Amino acid sequence: MTKRKTPAPKPTPRFASEDAERRFWAEHDTTEYFDWSQAVEASFPNLKPSTTAISLRLPVTMLHELKALANAKDVPYQSLLKVFLADRLARERSRRAPTR
Repeated sequence: MTKRKTPAPKPTPRFASEDAERRFWAEHDTTEYFDWSQAVEASFPNLKPSTTAISLRLPVTMLHELKALANAKDVPYQSLLKVFLADRLARERSRRAPTR
């Protein structure tokens, strides 16, 4: 039984800009340009999402309640607040999702 030889990948073109590269890959198949059998899984262990500090005014009672709840869950109150916000954003997104 002979193994069928795959053709060598085409050379990857040079691009004048990221926009040109984006357009090219939107119209071409990467399998013609890369030998995916040689691919290695990438690992980015120190990659962290970007964050921005904001100033947020909360009623004192709300902040105390948030801190008490966070303390009961043994998490920092700012982390708990981010979880609450992410949950609410997800619910709002799903409510607005168009139905087909």
